[in-house]
Amino acid sequence: MIGPEIDRLIQLLAKLPGLGPRSARRAALHLIKKRDSLMEPLAEAMAAAAAGIRTCSVCGNLDTGDPCHVCRDGERPGGRDRTTLCVVEEVGDLWALERTGAYRGLYHVLGGTLSALEGVGPDDLNVPKLLERASRPEVTEVILALNATVGGQTTAHYLADRLEGCEVRISRLAHGVPVGGELDYLDDGTLTAALRARRSL
Repeated sequence: MIGPEIDRLIQLLAKLPGLGPRSARRAALHLIKKRDSLMEPLAEAMAAAAAGIRTCSVCGNLDTGDPCHVCRDGERPGGRDRTTLCVVEEVGDLWALERTGAYRGLYHVLGGTLSALEGVGPDDLNVPKLLERASRPEVTEVILALNATVGGQTTAHYLADRLEGCEVRISRLAHGVPVGGELDYLDDGTLTAALRARRSL
């Protein structure tokens, strides 16, 4: 039998994505064994994050400042490219693009995608702020970096229609064969998208 404190730790860990009850027990045991070097610093980091993290009022990113470091960098001379705006579904997508280092413009986090089944409509997403930002004279391109899901595709078409009134180029991320991917292992939808998005060499 385990004490209530450890049981609560396991229950909370089991709520994390990718962790079931067994994985949560293993993670809890590992944390307890490494109490000084891992558990206590982790608890301090989590308390500091819970107290300090804010949602950026400009783009919707999560950071310890408002505006976030990406938006602040876009305000300084020689900083980020203010002419491009990359629209993503969630903050995790923004972080994934940032990891690549390939994009140096600004972002806009929608907070999800349109879904009639889940009752998510345009009013539930950060669309008005996007339209306001896309209407600014310095913005020349809006990149719709939405997932290749039904919700992502539906939302991209909706946003493309709404952005037509803004004088911006609207683009999407390319879909198709991933780097290092083998054709035989790809699904039909990915191969079809790759064929349609082919380009000259």
